[in-house]
Amino acid sequence: MVNTVPFAKNSASSMEQDRIIAAIDLGTNSLHMVIVRIQPALPAFTIIAREKETVRLGDRCLETGDLKQPVMKRAIAALRRFQEIAKSLNAETTIAVATSAVREAPNGRDFLAQIEEQLDLAVSLISGQEEARRIYLGVLSGMEFNNQPHIIIDIGGGSTELILGDGHEPRSLSSTKVGAVRLTAEFVTTDPISTPEFQYLQAFVRGTLERSVDELRAQLLPGELPRLVGTAGTIETLATINAREKLGMVPNPLTGYQLSLKDLRELVSRLRKLSYSERLAIPGMSDRRSEIILAGALILQEAMTLLGMESLTICERSLREGVIVDWMLTHGLIEDRLRYQSSVRERSTFKIAQKYQVNLEASERVATFALSLFDQTQGILHNWGVEERELLWAAGILHNCGLHISHSSHHKHSYYLIRNSELLGYTETEIEVIANLARYHRKSAPKKKHDNYRNLPTKRYRQMVSQLSALLRLAVALDRRQIGAVERVNCEYSQEFQELHLWLQPANPDDECILERWSLDYKKDVFEAEYGVKLVATLLSVPVIAN
Repeated sequence: MVNTVPFAKNSASSMEQDRIIAAIDLGTNSLHMVIVRIQPALPAFTIIAREKETVRLGDRCLETGDLKQPVMKRAIAALRRFQEIAKSLNAETTIAVATSAVREAPNGRDFLAQIEEQLDLAVSLISGQEEARRIYLGVLSGMEFNNQPHIIIDIGGGSTELILGDGHEPRSLSSTKVGAVRLTAEFVTTDPISTPEFQYLQAFVRGTLERSVDELRAQLLPGELPRLVGTAGTIETLATINAREKLGMVPNPLTGYQLSLKDLRELVSRLRKLSYSERLAIPGMSDRRSEIILAGALILQEAMTLLGMESLTICERSLREGVIVDWMLTHGLIEDRLRYQSSVRERSTFKIAQKYQVNLEASERVATFALSLFDQTQGILHNWGVEERELLWAAGILHNCGLHISHSSHHKHSYYLIRNSELLGYTETEIEVIANLARYHRKSAPKKKHDNYRNLPTKRYRQMVSQLSALLRLAVALDRRQIGAVERVNCEYSQEFQELHLWLQPANPDDECILERWSLDYKKDVFEAEYGVKLVATLLSVPVIAN
């Protein structure tokens, strides 16, 4: 199926050539890849290939929770095949994300490191909420919302995402640990399922989903009647079975097909009485899907019941397409209809700052100083780019959030709070970098004996933290009294003397900024050791023109 969806036009990109991009989703049940041709002049993207392989990453060791070696081996082989297909179609880049199975496995990060080492493929580990956000973007790329509220449900192997949105900002994003593979492995031991097991499974699903449903419904305005949209393999399979039986054929595309709660209940009632082999005999049912279809169907039935929805509309676009849309946003190929990536990151960062009662006025000054130092030393002392600059900004805003817990060792508390917050728009690794930057804004420099630093995935990320945290230290020193005493800082580098001179412009000509200068002198050792330069700070008594 080839399918083109336009977006709001960005004139700056209108002259660019078509670009071919691949997106891979390492799901709990299956690995999926979509390859698209992006047409920046429209802008739009056309799906030119889809690939899927069921490897069942969610089939983890019961004792340790680790991903199993044979499963990881199958996954790497599948990814290698995906790469060959992407290469044959001239894809310029491949974006890959991993979700709940890898996220929860103790050896998940080691598995991603293996992938990078063997395939030279970087896989981003994303949080449940970030997964929900990208699913929302994917659905938006395939359906018109007409500014009306829509509830999206995506039932995966390890989790179920519920999203509420009206085509603009998502109002509610949630990810709940109920998935078709997870529930089948944990609760189903009989075939066909026994009545006690079915009833327990049904009660568990309902009880687990209730909180997410309540939170979503609380975001609906009085009188709003949202449409329910369903995505992903389990829901598409149920719709395919229903369409084949009711219509005698399966619509192509399946997007737009409606499945009623009444028909779903009848299907669940039938599936629970069938054995694995009998379910497999149903037209349109794959062997691996037949193992988990009952649990997936039950999740959908209970969600629809709790939501009070009598029908569901299918959308064939979901996380993989959302990854493509997110890439287009990041690279400025889509305008405000779906919001720029930086806007998502900015709002999410400020939300966390407000949650932990950060002094925003002071933290924004620190972030501004950090970016100024970054920009003025780029290409001279370091070669980091736009993406790293954004991570430094977020760390500048959140570096002091640990004060919410205690002043003592608050840099360590900042690491913990950031690391365990839902920062949307960032991958797990990017969140880890932000947390580490905040951790090292004071006290000790990064050391390999520190678990948080040692656990960064590659040497490149450790170097990023070491160099950017040294800049953040200086930015914090420049606002030592948190009153905006220093208005501006200009950098002048002398290669001959290996010296970086900071010229400080005071906000008040009568303020000698003694504490700020003392703080710079106190913190400069880490910076000088990292960059191999001498740091000199001088107060200017007259205004200077900024570079």
